[in-house]
Amino acid sequence: MSLEFLITALVVVLVPGTGVVYTVAVGLGRGRLPSVAAALGCTMGILPAILASVLGLSALMHTSALVFQLLKYAGVAYLLYLAWMTLRDRGALSLSNEAAGQGKGSLAVAWTGFLINILNPKLTVFFLAFLPQFIPAGAVSPTVDMLAMGGVFMVMTFTVFVVYGAFASLVGEHVLRSETVLTWMRRTIAATFAGFGLKLALADR
Repeated sequence: MSLEFLITALVVVLVPGTGVVYTVAVGLGRGRLPSVAAALGCTMGILPAILASVLGLSALMHTSALVFQLLKYAGVAYLLYLAWMTLRDRGALSLSNEAAGQGKGSLAVAWTGFLINILNPKLTVFFLAFLPQFIPAGAVSPTVDMLAMGGVFMVMTFTVFVVYGAFASLVGEHVLRSETVLTWMRRTIAATFAGFGLKLALADR
């Protein structure tokens, strides 16, 4: 496994996306342990994309406009749903302490993170283009190499997301005491999810 892959993978993981936003939102509103559940869910949501790349299913998605569009709009709808739930301060994305205490358990938090990634068709296509670049010429078992790199990518994702979530929980303990701050936090997170949804809706491949 090359140093080039490790560095590139770390850079990709560090760039904020929907999973990071979700993990940070959970950390802000619900604390450190729920943010770990969110990080785990987002990480597990990567696994189907990696397996699809290894098995060649992502190539089908890349060539089939219908499959790509169906999954894409399911992802868009889910991101808009998350934006709406954030504005209403409901469910796993609740930022108020009272609502968070009555909200969903860790399993549901992880499930939401899983859905965020599994409903993103660009993630599957990304791994189809990303992993094969780092397979050395003449590799004895390219499939094993891709699975190993996918596993390392998932470990990196989980570790980085846990750090994001822990930092967000610390901020939440000191910041989310003002209703004005809460309101602007909800609007910012909701707008971010809506923005990701719009970006996905406009995506071609």
